[in-house]
Amino acid sequence: MVDKNLFLYDLAVVTIMKNEAPYVKEWLDYHLLAGVDHFYIYDNESPDNLKEVLQPYIDAELVTYTFYPGKCRQLEAYIDAVKQYKYFCRYMAWIDADEFIFPKSKPTITEVADDILSNVPHYVAGLGVNLNAYGSNGMEKADLSRSVLERFTRRAENDWTPPLIEDSPQHGGNAHVSTIANPRRVKYFPTPHAPAYFTFCAAINELGNLVTDFSSFPVSTEKIVMNHYSVKSKEEYVKKISRGNADHAENTYNMDNFYKYDRNEVFDDSILKYRDARKAALISAGGMEAVIHSKPIDYLRIFNTMAQNLLPALSTVMPREFFNNKVENFLTCLHLTSYLKGKIFDDNGAKIFEEMSLMVLYKSLFAEVQIADVELLLKEMPYILTKPYPVVKDIYKTLIRFLPQILLVFRMQNAWQQFTDLEHEIEMLKNFNDVMDN
Repeated sequence: MVDKNLFLYDLAVVTIMKNEAPYVKEWLDYHLLAGVDHFYIYDNESPDNLKEVLQPYIDAELVTYTFYPGKCRQLEAYIDAVKQYKYFCRYMAWIDADEFIFPKSKPTITEVADDILSNVPHYVAGLGVNLNAYGSNGMEKADLSRSVLERFTRRAENDWTPPLIEDSPQHGGNAHVSTIANPRRVKYFPTPHAPAYFTFCAAINELGNLVTDFSSFPVSTEKIVMNHYSVKSKEEYVKKISRGNADHAENTYNMDNFYKYDRNEVFDDSILKYRDARKAALISAGGMEAVIHSKPIDYLRIFNTMAQNLLPALSTVMPREFFNNKVENFLTCLHLTSYLKGKIFDDNGAKIFEEMSLMVLYKSLFAEVQIADVELLLKEMPYILTKPYPVVKDIYKTLIRFLPQILLVFRMQNAWQQFTDLEHEIEMLKNFNDVMDN
């Protein structure tokens, strides 16, 4: 468990967008009210004025904007965000611009996630959130003078979970999930709805049941739900068809799909009541401006937390148990040092904290270490090997010595994909032998 005071953001949202300019302000403002701290937005060649609408949020450092051209790039964008920003965010959520995360049991998304993910086994890395599919409310035309949340207040029944495809045993509809997770446990994205995690890591739903792919059945939305406005009006859906899919070449948007997902059985405007209550509470507390406009990063708080984590770990009398499962923690300190260079650290200060982070990381390899921590460390080795400190050689040699033990674990558990991946990484690491011997 990483010290949560190390992070720039408690919760960041990652999305890829195209032609979402009419909707993005409402989407951003709502999620800021719901407790999102930052947004990583990938613009997939939007011909509308998306960048112009985003600019005030970019200027306020609430949005990191990336122009991301090309076809079928959603999954690439998601893993790019993980690679670049995973040490900055305690949680990441990967959602679309027509999805609104609605916390129901606590005031903010992060509070709900903390409530569900506290006191769970170490292998739990994420939270799968079931959907509520909202329909068109019978609207043919797009009335952009009103917000999405105000226009579309009718949805499917909670248990609307049709087969994903005809005669398939896999549930679709509201059984689909979107994911909020620890990004340092994410390996890649086989689907936009749910990442693949490092070995023996997994997600759970709000009931604590394992979520093994992009759906969770039976549907449970008592604590948190993802309101999904994929249909909107018929006119807006026709425009969506012309835009196509972001995650694969085949365009699955068609009018048959519109009629399938145009569910209006249940009136439900509870997200509007939540939004208005949050806004009123923040105005009453005098904090509305800070939420909707700018949230400056507390660099001094991060620096002090790093010092509190690193300095005791350098003590020669610190018991080995202190270092149990701290690999992720010390890797976070290492990467934050680079981020804080020029903000808190000068060159010499950065070097001191870099070396301290690596020294305590080395110590943590002799304590209790999860396999997922080792996989994370392996991903970071190309970065670590560029550092000019003697302890880098110690980390390398120690890692090379005990990786065969993990291979044995994979062999005994018939985890052959993990075995093959690790075997390949060991061979890659061995190419640095000559360098480390010098």
